Amino acid sequence: MTQTDTTDLTTRPIPEVIRQVAVPASVGFFFHTMFNVVDTWWAARIDTEAAAALALSLPVFFIITALASGIGTGSTALMGAALGAKDRNQASLIAVQMLSFGIFVSLFLAWFGLTFSPGIFGWLGAEGTYLETCLSYMNPIFACNAATVAIYLFNAILQSQGDTRSFRNVLIFTSVLNVGLDPWFIHGGFGLPAMGLQGVAWATVVLQSLGAIYLAFKARNTGLMQTDSGRNLIPRLTIYKDIAYQGFPAALNAMTIALGFFVIFKFVSGFGPEASAAYGIATRIDQVVLMPTIGLSVSALTITAQNYGAGRIDRIQENLKKNLFYGACMIIPLSVPIFFFAEYFMRFFTSDPAVIAVGAEYLRIDAFTLYGYVAIFVPTSALQGMKRPLFAIWLGISRQVLAPFALFTLSTTVLGYGTLSLWLIIFGIVWVSAGIATWYVRKTIHVLEKEQGT
Repeated sequence: MTQTDTTDLTTRPIPEVIRQVAVPASVGFFFHTMFNVVDTWWAARIDTEAAAALALSLPVFFIITALASGIGTGSTALMGAALGAKDRNQASLIAVQMLSFGIFVSLFLAWFGLTFSPGIFGWLGAEGTYLETCLSYMNPIFACNAATVAIYLFNAILQSQGDTRSFRNVLIFTSVLNVGLDPWFIHGGFGLPAMGLQGVAWATVVLQSLGAIYLAFKARNTGLMQTDSGRNLIPRLTIYKDIAYQGFPAALNAMTIALGFFVIFKFVSGFGPEASAAYGIATRIDQVVLMPTIGLSVSALTITAQNYGAGRIDRIQENLKKNLFYGACMIIPLSVPIFFFAEYFMRFFTSDPAVIAVGAEYLRIDAFTLYGYVAIFVPTSALQGMKRPLFAIWLGISRQVLAPFALFTLSTTVLGYGTLSLWLIIFGIVWVSAGIATWYVRKTIHVLEKEQGT
């Protein structure tokens, strides 16, 4: 099979192209999750405050990944549509403009994070040494965020052509190396001073920088990074506008996840550092379980984008159905051990009985919630591929911020309920949102079919 055959996702059978895109992406995200699990495990070995600080840093760190991945996702949709329409020159121009756009994004993130993260952590309840620990982790991440941004943007170039293997390779490589770098940077040795939790951050910066260099090399080999002696790097407002229109909604949608974490941690932290540590650890376990389905969201976006450009609405519909079906086949069996062995999974990370109890309580409810996330992410990714990114923002704000804040306030502040009420509210919100997302994407496809038939 030639390179053109593998990058063209508009003619081959849908199950075949889903496997091409989704399997490497899922494997890669497994190792990405393992990277985070290793960070959490080593942080918990320092002390409970370090584990809680890392957990509290998760939504702040997500600001970077949300913006970077959003720009990458929006650009993937634009490049994929151009490739589906056989306009490789336009795809190349979008790729180069995306990279120059990313420079401004990185500078903004460095300024924003170093300026406002103390206030953000303070709002989340961190103060004193707890606040200092949080900042010791996040300041290096914000200062060196260019590596994170570069990884997502170079990957967007590759992903638009169906190449998820290169990103998979980076995630495997960095995850394996992280096993050694975390304890080295935390405890010091071989010329390095002991850095504690800050060492986890510097290990991340080093590994992401190496990953960005590799992906830059792979993206350059696709032929889409034609700079025309640098002239294509000069900002073109029309293309910047297209990237922003597609990318910022995707970024804002991802940021609503971070905002959702802010809201949850705001209420969870009211039950003490043990509850914050428990929720942070439990969400890492969440990521492990959801990992096999992450590639389905990637394939929903990538395959939809190319077929939308090619006018193959029938293949978009088949792609949606197959991804949702494969997601059910994967996630439902994995939910069973989460329910029955919740305490065992928590004990892998911590021996603190209070942390174990709260985390297990969350996981037993979460076992019934997990497929709901698949039924949200696949439809919203497909809508992004059809250049309809705004729906995800409104759904995200509603399910991640407005509804949780109102219902959490009612359950904990007004009614005085405990953490169990928070997990039950999350369960209800996720499934209502899944129903709305599935209905809306099917309605959109139906409208496109009618337009095509006229």
